Amino acid sequence: MNHDAEHLSLAGRALLDRRQFLSQSATALGSIALTNLLGLDGLLAAESGGPIIDPARPYAPRRAHFAPKAKNVVVIFCAGAVSQLETWDYKPELIKWDDKPLPGGPSVTFQGPAGNLARPQYEFRPRGQTGKWVSEMIPHLAELTDDIAFVHSLTSKSNTHGPAENFLSTGFTLDGFPSLGSWVTYALGSENQDLPAYVAIPDPRGVPQNGANNWGPGFLPAAFQGTTMSAKDPIRHLAAAGVSPQSDAAARALLQKMNARHLEANPGDQKLAARIASYELAARMQLSVPELSDLRSEPAHILKMYGADDTQNETKAAFAKNCILARRLIERGVRFVQLFNGAYASGGALNWDGHNKLKEQYDIHAQILDQPAAALIRDLKQRGLLQDTLVVWCTEFGRMPFFQKGAKGRDHNPDGFTCWLTGAGVKPGISQGRTDDLGQRAIENIHPLYHFNATILHLLGLDFERLSFEHNGIQRRLTNVEGKLIPEVLS
Repeated sequence: MNHDAEHLSLAGRALLDRRQFLSQSATALGSIALTNLLGLDGLLAAESGGPIIDPARPYAPRRAHFAPKAKNVVVIFCAGAVSQLETWDYKPELIKWDDKPLPGGPSVTFQGPAGNLARPQYEFRPRGQTGKWVSEMIPHLAELTDDIAFVHSLTSKSNTHGPAENFLSTGFTLDGFPSLGSWVTYALGSENQDLPAYVAIPDPRGVPQNGANNWGPGFLPAAFQGTTMSAKDPIRHLAAAGVSPQSDAAARALLQKMNARHLEANPGDQKLAARIASYELAARMQLSVPELSDLRSEPAHILKMYGADDTQNETKAAFAKNCILARRLIERGVRFVQLFNGAYASGGALNWDGHNKLKEQYDIHAQILDQPAAALIRDLKQRGLLQDTLVVWCTEFGRMPFFQKGAKGRDHNPDGFTCWLTGAGVKPGISQGRTDDLGQRAIENIHPLYHFNATILHLLGLDFERLSFEHNGIQRRLTNVEGKLIPEVLS
């Protein structure tokens, strides 16, 4: 053996052996040929659609799969299951059948015996150029119907709030899967490196039934979970108690030098790089978040437009401020903003879960939602932000056309309900899909929530079949192994 090769490893020495070299070359050429044949026959595993992420810059903007129509998203999530029959899905047949039993209807539903059919609890009338019939319960949002694409034929996999919230937010009824916002920021990063890529804004009354599952990262890297904040409760722990800004800055500078030295000595330590990136973002947020959260710079006419100056309804004013915060986040390039209206299970007192006193409770909830949410959309539009921003209004399922026996409210209905889209890439003024004449079941162009989420990803330039992440040996997707686009709502 050549003495110059003594410093090589055993594998390196083996390559100098002529017989082994020729043998391995033949095997390698055969493997290349086999790979080519398998590829031609479509028998190779599909290429992962997951992005290549630098652990030191997890929020850096990344390219979409194709040219996007929308760059940012605002999701208005009404927790508690808003009744489609009192809002968007007008059913005049219910007026004819009011207080009569449903022929062949179920005797028992989710929470007990079914009562008689009940007419819409609010008057409906045609709106705008399209003449879309919308409820008087939400007059401000009703004025925007010419800009909205309604999907009236959505279905869920669960009639229980927690699993249904999971299904809407993550595509699975079980816990532990990534939320829509986490998938989006994992794929695309953010245009603002001084704020979180994904912000979840809880309702002033509390968090929704399934809490952080609605904005959790599941098995995706933790960097892509939603950061919770609101106009009332800014991000916590940004400043160290009892430490001056000068001392804090000096400590951070020293820590940055120590981290840089350690990272230089351990260049393959991705976890360390990710942790350093999160600390650096936190440091930048110490400067950016206080300015973002300070709504005193908003002019009086904007506060009035949103209802943030309402001294008679504190909850409405607080939700209105959350809507202004959502707009300010979008202005600054935050990729995904999730705005909650309604909190946890409370017999319908704190959310839209109208089992017993639907009309009485919806009178309260509608006042909180309507003006601020409509103002958010109008404000985005007048500032030129709606051309790049997709606004989604959603709820976890709908309501039955009959009242519960002995009550004045409607039970859960996952078999046909309404959500809608407006803004970037959305065809305005259309209604897609249909429920039956009493609004109980989707019967035309039926769309499981998989289709709704697939369409949202598509508007962001993401192929829902390619965007995946390997977890426990399975290439997981937001839409599981299902999903189709709803092309009718695309402009």
